[in-house]
Amino acid sequence: MPQPVDPLTFRSALGTFATGVTVITTRGPKGELIGNTASSFNSVSLEPPLVLWSLSRTAYSFKSYLGADHFAVNVLREGQEELSVRFGKSLGDKWQGIDYETWETGCPILPNALAIFECRTAYTYQGGDHVIFVGEVINFDHDPKGRPLVFWRGGYHRAAL
Repeated sequence: MPQPVDPLTFRSALGTFATGVTVITTRGPKGELIGNTASSFNSVSLEPPLVLWSLSRTAYSFKSYLGADHFAVNVLREGQEELSVRFGKSLGDKWQGIDYETWETGCPILPNALAIFECRTAYTYQGGDHVIFVGEVINFDHDPKGRPLVFWRGGYHRAAL
């Protein structure tokens, strides 16, 4: 039987959908490294190649992403839970001791990620308490044999193959 939408119960229901885990990266207005964990990543289109993700309006780095022309999606692999936790925090030096490289746009790339999508911000849409970022993929790379980091019901899990 349908229930009224209670935010905590709604969040619990959303947690029944298993997702991959990403770290979205960009550079701030002064060139600083920005990174946030997001499970709200999705493909949109193959032609042109488009992906999307969303970020809460209350996120500490929200204005940096909104002002950025580019971002990178780093899809985490099995065993990278520590990166997910680190970039899931609001404050602190998330980049201390983290190796990264840059490609065409200058966005930080996590070189051991399962897949990487370097994107030009194409569109942003209002989505309630979040903003949806749509990016046109301009570069990508992936490990076709790696295993994803999976998040389900509030915890990390291994994909059974």
